[in-house]
This record gives sequence, C-alpha cells and structure tokens, in this order.
Amino acid sequence: MTILLLEQALNGLQFGLMLFLLAAGLTLVFGIMDMVNLAHGSLYMVGAYLVATLSLATGSFWLALALGVAATAALGMVLEITILRRLYRRDHVTQVLATFAILLMCNEAVRMAWGSQPLMLNPPAALAGPVELLPGFSYPAYRLLIIGVGLAAAVLLYGLVVHTRLGMQVRAGASNRDMALAMGTDVQRLFTVVFGVGAGLCALAGGLLGPLLAVQVGMGENILILAFVVIVIGGIGSVRGALLGALLVGTVDTAGRALIPLLLETVVGIDAAANAGPAVASILIYVLMAAVLFFKPRGLFPAHA
Repeated sequence: MTILLLEQALNGLQFGLMLFLLAAGLTLVFGIMDMVNLAHGSLYMVGAYLVATLSLATGSFWLALALGVAATAALGMVLEITILRRLYRRDHVTQVLATFAILLMCNEAVRMAWGSQPLMLNPPAALAGPVELLPGFSYPAYRLLIIGVGLAAAVLLYGLVVHTRLGMQVRAGASNRDMALAMGTDVQRLFTVVFGVGAGLCALAGGLLGPLLAVQVGMGENILILAFVVIVIGGIGSVRGALLGALLVGTVDTAGRALIPLLLETVVGIDAAANAGPAVASILIYVLMAAVLFFKPRGLFPAHA
C-alpha cells in the first residue's frame, strides 16, 4: 500500500506540473486580457504534433522539443496579432464563439496535414527504463524527467513574473489593466509576449506528454477543461495559484482513479466498483473546485491578493 501511495503521489506531481504549464499561460491571458480563449488547447495539440514530426525528421527528441516549443510560441504570437487582438474589447460570449471556431479550424487543419491516425512519439532511449528510487520501488525515468522539467519551468516562470520588469508589468496588468495602461505599459506588446509564452508552455507540455498519451486530433479539449478548473481553483491571473491549483488537481485526479475503486470494492463489491469507480473518481476534481469556490469565491490566490 505504501508503494502504491508513493507511486500515485509521483504520478499526481507529474500530471499536476504538466497542467501548470497549460494553466499558467491560460490564467495570464484570462487575467490580463480578460479573454476566454478556448483555442488554448489547440496550441497544446499543435505543439505535440510539431514535436512528434520534428523528432521523426531529426532523430533527436530534445532538438524536436526545442524547435516545437519555439515554433508554437511564434504561431501563438501570430495568432494573437492577426485574430485575437480584435476580440479583446468584445464580450465573453463573442470570445467563446470565436475561439471555439479557431479550435475547430485547428482540428481540421491538423487532420488535413497529418491525417486522422495518432502519431507515435518515442521518449529518448536513455530514459526508456525505470529508476530504482527505494529498495523495491522503481519509477519510470521519463516520468521523473517530466517532473524535473516541470519544476524547472515553474521556477523560471516564477522568476520571470516576480523578478523582472516584464513580470512587474504582467502582474500590474493582471491586477489592474487600466492602471497599467495609465502608467505607460505597452499593452499590445505585453499581450503578444504573454500569449507567446503561454503558447510555448503549451507546446512544452504537449511534447513532454506525447510519449505517454496519444498525439491525436482533438487531444487538447479534455485537458483544456482541466486547465480551466485549475485557474478557477488557483485564482484568475495568479501564477502562484495556477501552480497550487494544478498540483491539487493532479494529485486528486490520479489518486482518485487509483484509490476510489479500491475503496468501493470493500463496500459494493468488485464488479460494481469496476463500473462506478472511474465515474466517481472523475468528478472528484469538480467537487474540489466547488468546495474551494464555496469558501474562496475568487480562488485560493487571486491576482489582486
């Protein structure tokens, strides 16, 4: 049982950090631009496809990951300049409809470019095996790499937001956009940079999760829902809240899927637990969100705090 708990804790940390990479860009876009961007998950999908394609072409996972992140960041900035900039002053319903249309177009564009079949993305050969962390307990080396990269990205993003002039402008924009404008912040440039950073983080998450999940059309939709749950729990516009919310959601989701069926077996039997367990586990994160909003309607760490 101890081994199971330790394994699920590491799985939750790994999944939570990948959710953070998605949610960090989304929460800044939402907090600073006041924009609901349903196309955010499409950048995650495009990043995964680019990394998979470049990995096959170059033979190097690391080079493909770097090029895929850079290309997706550039694509995100072009998307912001050409289309999304026109939506900032529109109401949220218009933003939802427009970005949902972009999501559908991205899905069809990816289907035309790569086909409907999933792509294979293999992890580096050196990380294909397990690593013994404790006597009798081994954990996949690639998942440990994901945890390390996720933590490094979180630290770098925190340093960028907290200790740089650009980060000061980002925090000011998230807290009070009108005041940031009055103080001379180049809001258009800030929006473009933030969107590019968010797109690059999406591609990083897509590229790292590609070897674990199927790289396929529509892969961004389900994880986008979880990213929105994360920023609601953490507080809109807060990077610190996005990190804590992502870790909470990742831990609850992975632990629930592993432990809820085991607990139900003792109550309703094996057959009923096999059917009900996944359904009960899947709603735990929404129960968590409801509980947080009941006590903290603005999330755990809202941007103004």
